[in-house]
Amino acid sequence: MKQEPYVIMKDISKSFGKVMANQNVNLEVLGGEVHALLGENGAGKSTLMNMLSGVYTPDSGSIFILGKEWDFSSPKEAIKAGVGTIYQHFKLVEAMTARENIILGQKNRIFTSGKDVDSKIKDISERFGLDIDLNKRVQEMTVGEKQILEMLKVLYRGAKVLILDEPTTVFTPQETEKLFSIMRKMKEQQCAIIFISHKMDEVMEIADRITVLRKGESIKTLGKKDTNPMELAELMVGRKIDMKIKRYECECTNCILKLNNLSIKGKEGSDIIKDLSLNICGGEILGLAGIANSGQKELCEAIVGIQPVSKGEIIFEGENLVGKNTREIIEKGISMSFIPEDRLGMGLVASMDMVENVILKDYHHDKGIFVDRKSGVKKALRIKDRLNVLTPGINNPIRDLSGGNIQKILLGRELDSNPRLLIMAYPTRGLDINTCNIIYDIMNEQKAKGVAILFIAEDLDVLQQLSDRLAVLCHGRITGVVDPNNITREQIGLLMVGQKIEKAGGDMGA
Repeated sequence: MKQEPYVIMKDISKSFGKVMANQNVNLEVLGGEVHALLGENGAGKSTLMNMLSGVYTPDSGSIFILGKEWDFSSPKEAIKAGVGTIYQHFKLVEAMTARENIILGQKNRIFTSGKDVDSKIKDISERFGLDIDLNKRVQEMTVGEKQILEMLKVLYRGAKVLILDEPTTVFTPQETEKLFSIMRKMKEQQCAIIFISHKMDEVMEIADRITVLRKGESIKTLGKKDTNPMELAELMVGRKIDMKIKRYECECTNCILKLNNLSIKGKEGSDIIKDLSLNICGGEILGLAGIANSGQKELCEAIVGIQPVSKGEIIFEGENLVGKNTREIIEKGISMSFIPEDRLGMGLVASMDMVENVILKDYHHDKGIFVDRKSGVKKALRIKDRLNVLTPGINNPIRDLSGGNIQKILLGRELDSNPRLLIMAYPTRGLDINTCNIIYDIMNEQKAKGVAILFIAEDLDVLQQLSDRLAVLCHGRITGVVDPNNITREQIGLLMVGQKIEKAGGDMGA
């Protein structure tokens, strides 16, 4: 059966002021294929997909869906044309049921009465292998269930072209495999799937063809069987790149951080963290794995004084930090830095420039009523040069930069204080291979200096390759502290959902 082009994007260009996001990009996606879209941060992937989904309008070029040319002025028109987008951050109403989310905003009321709605959803579910409880509220769902609901929602609206933006970011290996099984059934049903991911192993497993973007231009489209990860990485970056993640063996020094029977309560009064005990030594990377909402965020915030502790101790080099807020911890001269997962919410201020964001770290140390901007300029320039931050200038708002460059600024600012403890929550989430490798190298440099690093990530391969020890968190409890060299990804996945495994070689207690 000959595959027909479902999507043709021809000579697409889009600029924002002086910044050319896409320039004469060409993309063709066939029905019944998974087409991966690769590129560094800032390569133009998101802008291109926003034009296909009706968020942006191209400055020039043509978009054809199922043979018809479209000039989208809104996402509603793209949905009408058969394009459905499943974003990395789900667009669901937490308080509503699965059924209510699926029919939300539908003008056509033919199928909105009970039995007809369920009948149509059941038909879609059976065709694509999607299984979900329609009466379950979103707030009670796992990440995998939310992903399935998003797919059901766009298929219910008639989507034939699906855009999956970093869909496996917070998945366990088991959830990823389930998603890939669904995607294969979508292929069988002749859907066209555009798969955006920075995980090269996943691209090589699920994609049929791959298009690489670099600096806003389409560089090449290749069949998966005709290429390899090394070639794709070189096409993305424009030069040869070492994809191997190095782990340097360092001698651990004294214990920097010790958590004793730590408990943290959530807004509803239930324990988010329950009797957790861990320790981290200088010159060690302790990896922390866990599915979303297992308590990672609250644990990090408790250590740095943002989140109150209900029970237990946080001992930093012999001193208990429980009861002290962030300012008090800083004023005591306690040397720790925190890279939060929310770069532009908790980490940096989007509307401020690079200099102002650098000054935010220590402006309160300035004597007098005036802020020492000269010192901030020097630090900003030092960070820009050290980490190769690509920016029009240190006085430009950082919201205009790519995610990778924003992360470099945040990391550079925190490292400038020469911390003894570095807490990193998802520091490479959504970043390209080149930027990830820069961050991994920095982590190893800090480790060699004797810094203790708590490293939280969703990529189990990276956690295993970088970490000296690996702790697994499930529903606020440590289910194992293991040697990453002597455990499989599947075993880690089981620990992440609270299941027992046969004792892994080198298994260590907390």
